[in-house]
Amino acid sequence: MNYLLDLHVIWFGLVGVLLTGYAILDGFDLGVGALHLFAKKDEHRRLMLNSIGPVWDGNEVWLVTGGGALFAAFPEVYATVFSGFYNAFILLLFALIFRAVAIEFRSKQPMLWWRRMWDVSFSVASLVAALLLGVAFGNIVWGVPLDAGREFSGVFLDLLNPFALLVGVTTVALFMMHGAIYVVLKTEGDLHEAARRWVNKAIVFFVVCYAATTAATWLYLPHMLRFFREYPALLAVPLATLLAIANIPREIRRRREFAAFLSSCAAILGLMALVGIGIFPNLVLAKPDPSLSLTIFNAASSPKTLKIMLIIAAIGVPLVLAYTTSIYYIFRGKTKLDPMSY
Repeated sequence: MNYLLDLHVIWFGLVGVLLTGYAILDGFDLGVGALHLFAKKDEHRRLMLNSIGPVWDGNEVWLVTGGGALFAAFPEVYATVFSGFYNAFILLLFALIFRAVAIEFRSKQPMLWWRRMWDVSFSVASLVAALLLGVAFGNIVWGVPLDAGREFSGVFLDLLNPFALLVGVTTVALFMMHGAIYVVLKTEGDLHEAARRWVNKAIVFFVVCYAATTAATWLYLPHMLRFFREYPALLAVPLATLLAIANIPREIRRRREFAAFLSSCAAILGLMALVGIGIFPNLVLAKPDPSLSLTIFNAASSPKTLKIMLIIAAIGVPLVLAYTTSIYYIFRGKTKLDPMSY
């Protein structure tokens, strides 16, 4: 089948781009949250909060935009996933809310117990959010029980299968690595040096998890390898991903933090591309009957809707890119504490 310029494929790619943008941008601030308790000094914890303070809420715009694109292009997928994963998404929502509240409330009072309470809330909420995002992706790859009406027919515990939990832990490790590099990039002094040590430990954690996830995928999910067998040129994607991961410690040793951060972004991009290639053309794989799967063809909006929404996306996505770029440009450089800081 010739997929070139097919509207369904274009929207599959667009949703993937938006979710990848979210993983790259919100990934590092979830990682900063997961690492928050490793900083022992109050000043260091404030610096970590303020390193993401100007950008964390804008980063989450990419998740909202990705969800909106999914609703516009593949409404049946949106309905099935958001109803079937309802409990998980409610937990994710609470985690994201708790993160926001903790960031805003943490430094409002000087009492030690107050700050510790919000520090723990911020860190735990970040870990839970990263884990749940990974579990959701793990279930999309593994497959979920769908009935003849293509509606979720399982229970919440079905989503907590070993493979999905493994992907969840791997996501936590990935975001911790990504967040540690961001802290190195944005800080100076003692915290900068401490974060450099965190990067090395986080890389080891991630590589071990990634190796385990890759092995499990090879053993139990042969459908994820189909396109790589049919089109060997696609093997350039996992190779480039491995090179990006391997380049991170090299750049950290050379104290080229921005290059290390770019390599971490490239690694996330590569991992998301691997998932996209592996599941294509499925959006929700059905188990045990793959014929009930929701694909980019049987779950899509009408061609007219896809065309109209593509025009809207062509206007909206550049605005999101412009907003994101301007915020990061305005708040570039090392993080400093001032009277307006968290």
